[in-house]
Amino acid sequence: MASNAFAGLLNSSADRHSLLDDAQGIVAGSMLAVLGVTLLSGAGLLAGGTAGLAFLAHYATGLSFGLCFFVVNLPFYYLAFRRLGLAFTIKTFAAIALTSVLSEFVSGFISMAHVDPFAGALFGGLVIGAGMLALFRHRASLGGIGILALYIQDRFGWRAGFVQLGFDGIILALSFFVASPFIIACSVLGAIVLNLTIAINHRKDRYIAM
Repeated sequence: MASNAFAGLLNSSADRHSLLDDAQGIVAGSMLAVLGVTLLSGAGLLAGGTAGLAFLAHYATGLSFGLCFFVVNLPFYYLAFRRLGLAFTIKTFAAIALTSVLSEFVSGFISMAHVDPFAGALFGGLVIGAGMLALFRHRASLGGIGILALYIQDRFGWRAGFVQLGFDGIILALSFFVASPFIIACSVLGAIVLNLTIAINHRKDRYIAM
């Protein structure tokens, strides 16, 4: 009986992910997000969402990005639990924790000697968007604005990518206090690439697995 229950956790179907499916999706999505953040950071760029807030805190205080990212997301777990359920909250916490930890150590494995801001925006935004898509498709997110955007999409039918883009515009406007206009312009480009990637590719009527 116990072996059958364990096998059930590992067997995926057309409409439901297995536990193994979710685990690899969260790990892959977090790794892609960290790679994208590394590209943005190497170019001196910022980001939208809670990653953008974490970048602002990182540049303003000198604290590590991983620590700032983890702390900024703490208030959003209540919304995740109340509106999107315990499973979503647990998987999102795992993704945020993994992203925070990996971002602390990735610089020891990947060194970005020079990243052009324009190229960093294009590639960084695309890679982070791909990572968030992997997380969304396993009912997880990178927290904060992503949680709110998914809730608004589920509740009102507004595309999560466009919702997040609006919030990102507000966050990037605050970046004028810590960055030059050119860096902010490239950061906006990165946010547009990221959110268009999500908006075009993430539709729950096209992808139904839970």
